[in-house]
Amino acid sequence: MWMLFLLVAWAAAIASCARLCRAAVAAADLPDGAAAAAADHALGLYEMAFLSGGPRRVTELAMVTMGRDRRLLLARTGWATVVDPDGRDAIERSLIAATGPEGQAPVPAIRAAHATSGEVRALARGLADAGLAVPPAARESVSTGLREVRAASVLILVTLVAATTLSPAGRPLLPWFALPLLVTLGCLAIARFEIHPYTRWAAPAGRELLRTVDVPHGPAPDDRRQLLTALAVRGPSALPDPALRAALS
Repeated sequence: MWMLFLLVAWAAAIASCARLCRAAVAAADLPDGAAAAAADHALGLYEMAFLSGGPRRVTELAMVTMGRDRRLLLARTGWATVVDPDGRDAIERSLIAATGPEGQAPVPAIRAAHATSGEVRALARGLADAGLAVPPAARESVSTGLREVRAASVLILVTLVAATTLSPAGRPLLPWFALPLLVTLGCLAIARFEIHPYTRWAAPAGRELLRTVDVPHGPAPDDRRQLLTALAVRGPSALPDPALRAALS
C-alpha cells in the first residue's frame, strides 16, 4: 500500500516541477524580433518604475511627481488630495481619476484603483510587446507553477505520514519519500534565485536595461530628475523625506 503513496508523491513532484520549468522558459522568451528593439530602447521614468516595481511603483512615481509640484498633497497619515485636477500626462490623469470624485482618498485605495487603469495596463502591454516586461499571462503561469510546487511538497509530506501509518511497524519509509521532497524543495530553491528576479515584472532584456540606468546611491539628491529616477528604480526608500516615505508606506 505504501508504494501507491510513493507513486502519488513522485507524480506530484514531477508534474509540478515540469510545469514550473515550462512557465519559466516561456516567461524568459522574447517576442519574435524584439531582442534588437529591446537593446535600443530608451527607458522613460514610468517604464523604469514598472520594470522595477510594477503598477505600485508607477503610482508612487506619479504621486511624488505631482507632489513636488504641489499639484497633489500627500499626508503622513496616508491620504492623498488632488490640488490640480489637470494631469500633465495619461498616467497622471488616470491617477487623478483613481482618487475618486472627491479628489481625496487613502493611498492604498488609490494604488489598487490605479493599478487596474487602462493607462497602466497599456504601459505594461507596451513593455511586454517590446520584450522588456514579462507578459501578465506568463507571470501568472509562473506564480501558478510556484504554488503547485509548494502544494506538491506538502502533499509529499502528507503521503509520507499516511504511508507510515499504514505500513508495517519498523519499515523505514523516509528515505523513499525524501527524494521527491528534495526535488520539489530544490526546484523552489532554484526558482528563488534564477526565476524570481525577473518573472515578477522585468524580463531579462528589461533587467539589462535597468542595469544601465544611472541611479544615485544613498539618499536621493534634491535634483528632480535624479530623485525621480532613484524613486522609480529603488522605490520610496530612496526618498530623503521621511514624511513622504511614511505617506507612501
